Amino acid sequence: MKVIFFGTPDFAVPTLEALAAESDVRPMLVVSQPSRPVGRKRRIQPPPVVEAAERLGLPVMQPESVRDPAFLDHLRSLEPDVAAVVAYGQIFRRSLLELPRLGCVNLHGSLLPKYRGAAPIQAAIAEGEVETGVTTMLMERGLDSGPMLLEKKLAIGELEKTPELAPRLAALGAPLMVETLRRLDAGTVEPRAQDHDAATFSPRLERTDAVVDWRWPAKKIFDRWRGFYPWPGLSSTLTGESVKLVDVAVADAASAAEVLGSSGIAAEPGVFLGLRDGAMCVVCGNATMLLIERLQRPGKKPLAASDFTNGERLSAGERFSNP
Repeated sequence: MKVIFFGTPDFAVPTLEALAAESDVRPMLVVSQPSRPVGRKRRIQPPPVVEAAERLGLPVMQPESVRDPAFLDHLRSLEPDVAAVVAYGQIFRRSLLELPRLGCVNLHGSLLPKYRGAAPIQAAIAEGEVETGVTTMLMERGLDSGPMLLEKKLAIGELEKTPELAPRLAALGAPLMVETLRRLDAGTVEPRAQDHDAATFSPRLERTDAVVDWRWPAKKIFDRWRGFYPWPGLSSTLTGESVKLVDVAVADAASAAEVLGSSGIAAEPGVFLGLRDGAMCVVCGNATMLLIERLQRPGKKPLAASDFTNGERLSAGERFSNP
């Protein structure tokens, strides 16, 4: 097969490696986003897919836009059978979607139609899902709305965070893309329309997603911390200044009831009830309690909760603010 691979971040690398290892689906061209300056020194850094392609001996193009007529003309000259797409980062228009003979196949990091969009892995964890997976689908002009081809499921660990789940999903999806391309070429996979009424969406994360609403149950706050780790994380306001909640946990029901019952303080959401085993006990919705183990003020280093509390001379009864 004449395969063109589109991808940019680390998540796409296992699929590129899997395709490159098989002679019948080895990409004839790898397309990635342009190299950008990163870090304080603004050094030009190629995307992970570009580094992998060079290591694998594959030709690379990095167009500013996939709409560029010269780029599209070059692709047409290659007469590709299929495009394999993994987290590329640009919207495909009809001129590109219809260019390969078999179309464009995308590997998406969720069990579609759940969590269409840019942040499916983060969203699945943040919503407290216990299962997720990867789906291959034929791309169309809608947002991750095309017909599904194959899928594989994966359990989410109770304490698993995005940086831990993402590589597991990437590894799961790599052989799935190989199988999908082979079966699509052989005509042994039947595209299945998505149930659009059941679709949910996971837009690109923003800094505002980090803000904690203390009226939520502690488990919901904890799940959002797992999903949004390391960015945008969780943040709140305490004594009039922003603070990042670096490490958190959920108090078990018995501990929460004990602390809530013995504090002598009105148990309103966001109220700090004191330290327990070195963690700050904070009231959440539904009479639950979040344990904050490390915190960080803007421009300062993260501190253990006990050091933070002592350094700022916080007393029980102080309150983290709601939005």
